[in-house]
Amino acid sequence: DVVGILCMASLSAALDFKYHHAEELEAYLKGIHAAYPAFTHLHSIGRSVEGRGDLWVLVLGRFPTHHKIGIPEFKYVANMHGDETVGREILLHLIEFLVTSYRHDPVITRLLNNTRIHIMPTMNPDGFEATKVPDCYYTRGRYNKNGEDLNRNFPDAFENNSAAIQPETQAVMNWIKNETFVLSANLHGGALVASYTFDNGNPVTGSLKGYSRSPDDDVFIHLAKTYSFNHASMYKGTGCDNRQTFPEGITNGYSWYQLEGGMQDYNYVWGQCFEITLELSCCKYPPADQLEKFWRDNKVALIEYIKQVHLGVKGQVTDKNGNPIPNAIVEAKGRPHVCPYRTNEQGEYFLLLLPGTYVINATVPGYKSMLKTLEIPDNTGDFSALKHDFSFSEVSIRSNAASCPKTPLYKQLEPDSAAVKPTLQMSVLMTVMLVIFK
Repeated sequence: DVVGILCMASLSAALDFKYHHAEELEAYLKGIHAAYPAFTHLHSIGRSVEGRGDLWVLVLGRFPTHHKIGIPEFKYVANMHGDETVGREILLHLIEFLVTSYRHDPVITRLLNNTRIHIMPTMNPDGFEATKVPDCYYTRGRYNKNGEDLNRNFPDAFENNSAAIQPETQAVMNWIKNETFVLSANLHGGALVASYTFDNGNPVTGSLKGYSRSPDDDVFIHLAKTYSFNHASMYKGTGCDNRQTFPEGITNGYSWYQLEGGMQDYNYVWGQCFEITLELSCCKYPPADQLEKFWRDNKVALIEYIKQVHLGVKGQVTDKNGNPIPNAIVEAKGRPHVCPYRTNEQGEYFLLLLPGTYVINATVPGYKSMLKTLEIPDNTGDFSALKHDFSFSEVSIRSNAASCPKTPLYKQLEPDSAAVKPTLQMSVLMTVMLVIFK
């Protein structure tokens, strides 16, 4: 209709390639939702310390307001370091691209019909507003208003994180708990690389060899490469200076440098959500006239990465009456998670797995496990993971499972060894590196 076309025209005209401060960002998101109410939902998951901005999330999909059985949840989060700004802007352009392409572009239409996509352009609005003088390397705007680094602020699976949990962090933790997120990425600046779990580690995960391997390392490498190879130049692995190269544009987080309390490890361990960290610009806060090129460089990669939420296998676990069983454990044999992956309230599970043959083990505590050998194809092009349901004929109860403790889980497997702790000189070097990167 004419009104819709005018709305689209005025909105696309409104989104220039420039930096959008809190009021403009909020107005833009509200304008998008007003123009496309049928397939968008705008809500705030919390407030920042200073309250300069809500932590706005725009949800896109055929059923934007709520989870629908069989449709996986995906999220992008940007600007958790307030002075790393490229992600904040390209997510606004991604929103514009998705809403204007829906029902016009067949691929985007199928993507939105089969995926619920959550986009948070800024996790640290206070830090962004506090960055008065943009800098390529480092400013105080990195931190939240309390001076805390939000990417060192989550519970850690390897050591006790003593940092007081910040309002922004708590809001994201609650959000992760309340949604069935399957795949995610958080967008940073200061390098050009796709970094993946684990960011921390110990001898159990291979830290003595300088690499902290998760049980799903093959999937994480695939996810990181999906982004880097669809990016204009990340796959070249040249890094941002001569000292640092990243073969194929990817790195294991721990191999790059060790960090405690990172968001991607928290998502994977406690949120059952595979998250990678995307470093999108050598300069943390580049001039606005470069934003259009950053959008062009990342556009295809952002879309191709979302499609990976349809890797692997999904389904429901039900009892003899066909009722869903929440908290049933469903995992692929040979890749147990330190917090077992469990079904949601609707009895659903989602396991990201590369094509191949797997034995899927479904367990309702107190009953015999069910094992099923599955040949898993690559269904990302069909926008639906392989579907397989489990029915426990003798079970007619709701399963109640204790939630996974927030204590360092890998400590239970092996105590700290002297080899894990870096030397004093190494600590100083790492501190310098941390100031420069992430």
